[in-house]
Amino acid sequence: MSDYSYQSLPLVDGERLGQYLCEGAEGGWDIDDLGAVQVQGDGRTGRLLLTHGAGAGQDSAFLVTLRRELADAGVQTLAIEFDYLRRMREEGRRRPPPRVDRLVDELARWCDSVSHRLSTPLWLGGKSMGGRVASLLAARESVAGLVLCGYPFHPPRKPESLRLDHWPSLACPTLVVQGSRDPFGTRAEVDGYTLPPCAEVHWLEDGDHDWKPRRSSGRDQADLLREGAQCIAAFMTRHQ
Repeated sequence: MSDYSYQSLPLVDGERLGQYLCEGAEGGWDIDDLGAVQVQGDGRTGRLLLTHGAGAGQDSAFLVTLRRELADAGVQTLAIEFDYLRRMREEGRRRPPPRVDRLVDELARWCDSVSHRLSTPLWLGGKSMGGRVASLLAARESVAGLVLCGYPFHPPRKPESLRLDHWPSLACPTLVVQGSRDPFGTRAEVDGYTLPPCAEVHWLEDGDHDWKPRRSSGRDQADLLREGAQCIAAFMTRHQ
């Protein structure tokens, strides 16, 4: 496992982090009682608190590339990792994530520490499980907007186990960026769901859960990651 969360990061409090963000600073910091955050991008398009999937952290190739593409498009990302992943790195072994409500509470603490110190709205989002956690928080608290990358509408091969019970409570601008072949929710499946009026789905043609298309499509993952990032930036600009 990489040492993403355990680089020698300066220890700062939430107020100092807010100052850095307002100044457009980039880098990594260890935040009191919360953990590590990596900030990338100047924020001219908006700010996005970005979470990760269940089995891979912010050092996954998907998220590393997505954050770079978002920065190029003007979106400042605040990349965080949940505590269970930090413990995975400490112990050098894999462990399952805790109950989702615990992750929602953990994300809420990050929002409480950061959002009120910013002059511009803080959007929430994430990859797969992280997007689900962000949407659950947005269903119970006021959020500026949501960006859900590869939303897990249902477990693979279990289309009857939908994770949409909380979606009627969503009221903020919500963008789902989904590969059309995603086993957690294909285009054919999602087109049959009733989503709230605030939600919009952008389909990445032939992409899977990690936005990888088949070679026969004539495109590659880098193409779809760039398309996804540009779509996210345009959506955030439209709803600022």
